[in-house]
Amino acid sequence: MTTPQRRALRLVMLLRVSTAGQLDGYGLEAQEKDCRKWARAAGPALGGVRIVRVCTDGGITGKAGDDERPGLTEALQLLANGEADGILAPNLDRVARQLTQQEAVLSVVWAHGGRLFTADRGEHLADDEDDPMRTFVRQVMGAAAQLERGLIAKRLRNGRKTKTSSGGYAYGAPAYGQRAEGKALTVDSDEAAVLEQMRAWQSEGVSIRGICQRLNEKGIPSKRGGRWHPTTVARLLNPDARAAARQQAARTRDAEREQVRRQRAERILSKLA
Repeated sequence: MTTPQRRALRLVMLLRVSTAGQLDGYGLEAQEKDCRKWARAAGPALGGVRIVRVCTDGGITGKAGDDERPGLTEALQLLANGEADGILAPNLDRVARQLTQQEAVLSVVWAHGGRLFTADRGEHLADDEDDPMRTFVRQVMGAAAQLERGLIAKRLRNGRKTKTSSGGYAYGAPAYGQRAEGKALTVDSDEAAVLEQMRAWQSEGVSIRGICQRLNEKGIPSKRGGRWHPTTVARLLNPDARAAARQQAARTRDAEREQVRRQRAERILSKLA
């Protein structure tokens, strides 16, 4: 009597990099190499491992929602359709960048009876009410990874601010009256002359709207080459207006990021339906 042969575990390999470039230099090629190395080593104990598809999220920005991650979506769909038994990623960071996303993805995988493996830690077992430490350790490690990424990003931002404060050019569009030459800022003589004219009109008592009208009538382009608007003129001539605009922009960005985080979790969890 022959013993039925055990079917090899069918896994979808999930890889991810961001548009800004990997802060740790861990690119797609290195990720795939680590995953295949793990599959060869772990295969015998699992009855064999077969990579059925390689799904990649390349060039995904930090603002992208999970519905804009085609690699993750495809991997979860293969699992839901019964075409794969699980997902293999280099580490949990490549599955999701935030703890809430990580837990949502794991919930979807387990809800479909799938398994999730990472090359650095093996299988991530489903939550067990008799083993709460399992969930605790995974979530603490996810939170620690999220904190580390945040600290790295903060150091980069601080470096740019320091460079800017010392007269260097770090990033972004130069202010009106300046232009970038290589990695340094220099005066744009044409824009500087326009800025002086605007200040002269202001000292004469011309309103912000009146200055805007004069600039447009003379055919003087704005920084981006278009028409002038009162808010743009006000920011250039009024330091308080510039500061208020920056604060409002920061509040808007924070609100948008929070909304995106909520939408990401909701969209992943909707796949349970």
